[in-house]
Amino acid sequence: MRIEVMEGILDENGRIADRVNARLQENGVFCVNIMGAPGAGKTTSLIRILENLTTRRPAVIEGDIESDIDTQTLRRLGVQTLQINTGGACHLDAPLIEKAVSDLSLSDNSVLFIENIGNLVCPAEFMIGEHVKMLIATVAEGSDKPYKYPLAFEKAAGILVNKVDLIPHLDFDETFFMAGIRALNRDVPVFKVSGRTGEGFREVAAWIESKAAQTNASH
Repeated sequence: MRIEVMEGILDENGRIADRVNARLQENGVFCVNIMGAPGAGKTTSLIRILENLTTRRPAVIEGDIESDIDTQTLRRLGVQTLQINTGGACHLDAPLIEKAVSDLSLSDNSVLFIENIGNLVCPAEFMIGEHVKMLIATVAEGSDKPYKYPLAFEKAAGILVNKVDLIPHLDFDETFFMAGIRALNRDVPVFKVSGRTGEGFREVAAWIESKAAQTNASH
């Protein structure tokens, strides 16, 4: 019975996610679902990406269990940002995003970033209307994460390896890490970045804008 209930939840979530995606597509909005563990540097990376966007107007949905610290930071930077607090749930879902999208002012040629709850498990399981999932991992988390949390790495359309400036100070096995990724997701682009220095984010922003242009051209 538990399996049947879970399947029902996922099916309904999927239908709503498709509806959100269609609405965004109709309005020329490209959507990125940002996943990563707590402390991976999701918000810092997002800010760095926004600094390097050249062709898209950004908007952000911030997901947290509690607090609006990141939302306030983004709003001070002039970014249209909406906060969702789940009150304990470990991921955002499509019904939450559908309501949030209706409360945002999104125009043609926008890119909507959804920063999901800090978690390497649940966010990978649920579609929320995005065009792509983008995973942020860090060298500080260790090189075994693709092996321990395979679904997040398998579902990602792009992977950021953050905090690469710390590699000289850590026992991070990049060969082992990349082998794990390639076993799950052979062709996914992997970007080495540093939220502290800004390294690598120009390439990430260019990749997002290229994906957005391809998506618009295919519809």
